[in-house]
Amino acid sequence: MSLALGATDAPGRVGRGLIGVAAFIGLAEVVTRAGIVNPAYLPPASSVLGTTGRLLVDPAFLVHVAGTLAAWAMGLAAAAAIAIPIGLLLGSSRRVRDASAAAVELLRPIPSVALIPLAILLLGRGLDMRVALVAYASAWPILFNTIYGVRELDPLAIDTARAFGLGRSEVIRRIALPSAAPFIYTGLRVAASIALILAVSVELIAGGAPGIGTWMLANSGAGVPRELLYAGIVVSGLLGLAINGLMVAGERRLFAWAPRLRSRL
Repeated sequence: MSLALGATDAPGRVGRGLIGVAAFIGLAEVVTRAGIVNPAYLPPASSVLGTTGRLLVDPAFLVHVAGTLAAWAMGLAAAAAIAIPIGLLLGSSRRVRDASAAAVELLRPIPSVALIPLAILLLGRGLDMRVALVAYASAWPILFNTIYGVRELDPLAIDTARAFGLGRSEVIRRIALPSAAPFIYTGLRVAASIALILAVSVELIAGGAPGIGTWMLANSGAGVPRELLYAGIVVSGLLGLAINGLMVAGERRLFAWAPRLRSRL
């Protein structure tokens, strides 16, 4: 019943979202046209949207979009490949978790942006540097969601598996991993947004390889129409919206059986 209601209400949620976006754009247009805000700082929304449309069909700009998406995808994949196995290990072994707690708590608060100078020194300003920083930032939500997912496993299921002669590795692969999968996917969804933010932020600060942030940095100087800079911001937001929408749709399709997800549908 809840699944059917969620599917029925989906068009309504989309419609309300579009109304909210239209209202925001209209308000921004009125504020600029009325002279409340200097157009040199905030161009009319209609002008920004027109510039955005032209950028989306500009092959030179699409090269930068592809560069950002490449760093995003490779960094997120690397984070998942590293964080999921470590999370399964830490979640299933209290001794290992206690032994690594100090190192984890030491590394976790370090902002990825603060590592840019070191990453440039070690890896240069190319794609490798961006992928490494994106992977570092996006690994944490995947890691902790994996740990929480494993720790939520019913002890009775573990005892039953061991009674049938399954070893630790088999219990993790056949019991813990499927049970923790919804938690892991949630971590991936959160990490996907973080990865995009880091990819654009690193490009803005470090420049170098093609990317939306690199393009925005090159178009933020004096004499460059402000519409271009705002259009780059809009494109970044559209990418984030599309990525989150795809991840949410995937979560509903793959894990609709999970009670915590069913309650949100």
